[in-house]
This record gives sequence, C-alpha cells and structure tokens, in this order.
Amino acid sequence: MSVAASATTIGAVPGAPSSARAAELVGRSVPGAEPTTVEMAAPFTGEPITTLPQIADQDVREAFARARKAQAEWAATPVEERAKVFLRLHDLLLAHQDEALDIMQVETGKSRMDAYDEIAVTAMAAAYYGRKAPKLLAPKRKAGALPVLTRTTEVRHPKGVISMISPWNYPLALTGLDAIPALAAGNALVQKPDNQTALSALWIQELAEKAGLPAEVWQIVLGRGSKIGKALMEEGDYLAFTGSTDTGKSLAAQAAALLTSYSMELGGKNPMIILPDADVDKTAAGAVTACFSSAGQLCVSVERIYVHESIRARFTQAFVNRTKAMKLGSTLGYSVDMGSLTSTEQLETIAKHVEDARTKGATVLAGGKARPDLGPMFYEPTVLTDVREGMELFKEETFGPVVSIYGYTDVDEAIARANDTRYGLNASVWTRDTREGERVATLIHAGTVNVNDGFGAAFASVDAPMGGMGESGVGRRNGAEGLLKYTEAQTIATQQLIPLRPGKAIPNRAWTAGLTVGLRAIKRLPR
Repeated sequence: MSVAASATTIGAVPGAPSSARAAELVGRSVPGAEPTTVEMAAPFTGEPITTLPQIADQDVREAFARARKAQAEWAATPVEERAKVFLRLHDLLLAHQDEALDIMQVETGKSRMDAYDEIAVTAMAAAYYGRKAPKLLAPKRKAGALPVLTRTTEVRHPKGVISMISPWNYPLALTGLDAIPALAAGNALVQKPDNQTALSALWIQELAEKAGLPAEVWQIVLGRGSKIGKALMEEGDYLAFTGSTDTGKSLAAQAAALLTSYSMELGGKNPMIILPDADVDKTAAGAVTACFSSAGQLCVSVERIYVHESIRARFTQAFVNRTKAMKLGSTLGYSVDMGSLTSTEQLETIAKHVEDARTKGATVLAGGKARPDLGPMFYEPTVLTDVREGMELFKEETFGPVVSIYGYTDVDEAIARANDTRYGLNASVWTRDTREGERVATLIHAGTVNVNDGFGAAFASVDAPMGGMGESGVGRRNGAEGLLKYTEAQTIATQQLIPLRPGKAIPNRAWTAGLTVGLRAIKRLPR
C-alpha cells in the first residue's frame, strides 16, 4: 500500500495519499457501461479529491447478479473459515492504519484522533465477529414439544445479498460495523457509500479481499440514491441503512411494499445529564469530547446538556474555557483537536441554526461563527445558553459542533426534559455515584446510555447492541443481534417414537387425557 512520493496528493493536502492511489481505489467500484462522473472535493481545502463514476440502475442489478452467484459459494464455506478472514482483517487494519487515517481526514475533514476512533472500533468488530461468529451461527438445540420425543434445532441461514447504504460522517466504522457481521454470516454485500467518502469504503473492501474475502462477495456501487436507489431496494434481501430520519422513513416505506426486512440507525438529539455530585473538571473535559468529536457530525454526539443548578455556573465556565482552548486545523496529524465540517450543506445548516437561536434571544458563550481563514468549511465549536422552544435547534438535530446548556433543580425534571424528543439514540450521565448514574440511565429513552462518558464506552462495547429508540432507528448493530439480524432462523423438529396425533390405535379422548397429564408434568420440570 505504498504511495508514490512524486504524485499529486488528493485534495492538495500535504502528506495525503496520491491521486494515483485514489484512482486505483475508485477502479475497484462496480463499472458502468457509459458512466457519468462527479468530482469530489476535500473539505480542508475545497480542492478536488478524485473523480467518481456514477453508474446506472442496470449496472447495480448486474452487480447483484454477480454477488448472488458469489454468495452461494461463500455461504457454503465453513463458518470457521469465514471467521478467519475477519481475524486477518483486524491485523491488516492496524498494520495499514496510517493510509486509512489520511484518506478519512482528507474525505471528511475530521481530526486524526477522531479518524483513529474509526480504526479502533472497526478492528474491535473484526476481532469480535472473527472469534464469536462460529458459536453464534452454530445450530442450537431447543426444547421440543415433548421432552426426549421431539428433537428441535434452530439453524441459521444467511439472508442472501445485503443492500447497504452507508453515510459520509464515519465512513470506515459505519461500513465495517455493518459489513463485517453481514459477511461473516455468509451473505454477499452490495454497498452504496456516500460519494464524499467512497474512498474509505473502497479501502476497507480492498483490505478485506487481501484478508481472504472472495472477489465479488462485496461490491461497491457509486451513484446518487435518486438514480440507483430503486435497484438497491428491489434486488436486496435485506437493507442496512445509516442516515437521516427522513430518508430512513422513505426507505422503510419502500421496504414495506417489498416485504424486505431492514435495520436503520437514524438521527438523534442526544442529551447529557450532569448530576449535582459530578466532578466539574472531569465532566467539562468529557463534554468537549461528547459534543465536538468529528466536529459534532456524529449521530451519537451530545447536543443538549442538563446540569444541576448547584454546579451550573462552575461547569459552564469550565466547559466554555475548554471549548475556547480547542485547536482547530487541517493537519494530517494528532496536533489539532477539531477539524473541518464535511460539506457546505452542513455549514449552512449549522450557521442557520445558530443565527436563528441568537436572533431569538439565545446567548453565545463560545464560538458561533465560521472560520474561512482556516478553510472553506470550518466552524467554531459553539456553546449556547438561553435556548428555548421556538428556536430551530431546540428540538431539531443540528449535526455539528453546537451544544446548548440548560439548568435543572430536580433529577426527575432533567430526565423528563432529556426524554422530551422524538429521537432516542444516545445519552450521557455524569456523577461520582455510578450506581445512581446507572439508575438514571435506565430511565432515559435511548438505545445507548453512557455513564461518565459521552458515547465511546457504549460505541466501543461491540459485544452489546447499539441502536435507536423512537425516530432514531430500527434494529441494532453490534453484539449477537448485529450478526443474527443478517440471518434467517429455521426450526427443524424431528418427532420420535410417539406421534403428536394418536392415529387409529388409540381413541382420541384417551389420547388427549393422557397428553393433558403429560402437559401438567412438563410444567413442573426443572427450568
């Protein structure tokens, strides 16, 4: 994976991979007969990254046909052998991380530390499913209708070919966390990444094939959803989608008409509750990470902070000081705290939300403005107070480095306000009393709740399910559920010695009387 030093770097970012390397990765995507193209730009500079082919509906359908053929052989491969691919992928991810970090930074504009989070969690998922998939997918004995006489087994089969639509904000992690279990379960995969971050998806696909994944089991199609979305929906046996709630609702309606099952991680308006005994300095430091990682362009990042009035002033000052001290920049290294936004659309939405709040009476304590001196899509980490009903960012997801602080006097009040949202993706509770923190966590309507952490503790716990309640999603990724959702459960029951219906030899009344005695006895058996 070496890069020619003389080649032009993508997006004209010093130290980035070469344009030749970008073209090599793009060449791995599914070709089209007469493709149109789009040019993607680097958020740090606004200069071109690469040119992407945009394929047509029929090209996608042909990719599914190839994937379906490849899937039959892949599914027939023993699960122990499939799992070894992902253990090798784990090692390759860590060995070649520097190139992936460069690509992610150039495509998304995020800081290197935020990009490394993607490497770490993807490697963790690869190791987890590499170790656990054989056991999770193994046939399991179940209690039969009649003890001893009925032998019942649950068998797991792959769905077939998975349609996967992945977002731009965490392009490596949100590819890997879905692709790895889907493939480990014996499925093939046709993925449509966002154009802006297609290189990250193509990079890990290339790495998976180096780890031993057969060609055409995982194919990547590049194009606009409006052009190829119909084929993705109609040809797939299951849909894995990460993106906005509005788009998710539209896709769910299409899936319902096709009777296609799906899982979705959607939007959030994630709350943080700071209890009165919380360590102010540690909580302020944690809040910076919770709110401003990847410039707030993270589905699980915090946008609302509820802090007890007894420590509100101290926390607010400590948090504002840390926010103002953050270093912004576009270096491909670990020296900056926050990078750029990824798109002009995000920049416009964030600026609109902040200006609407400011005009209607909100107070800006830190940030609140774009930084074109640093690059075309930089926006300062922003802290607001006096935000209330009627302001756009009060309940709507901003998806940027913007957070509002609210006071409260009663913990039940804070919980009620945290739950006053159509979303329910992630939440955070801060306290010295972890038992109390966990109690409060159980009362918050969110798929994941972190105690004394913003989002990373739950996000990186790949053995546990992660997903949203309410309008934040359907289904879960990670853990056993993150694998088994990509399978069809089949029950095989073998009846032995005595049939479940009496036949002519025994009168019906005598049979049912005897079976009734048996059912009463079964109830008393040890669990």
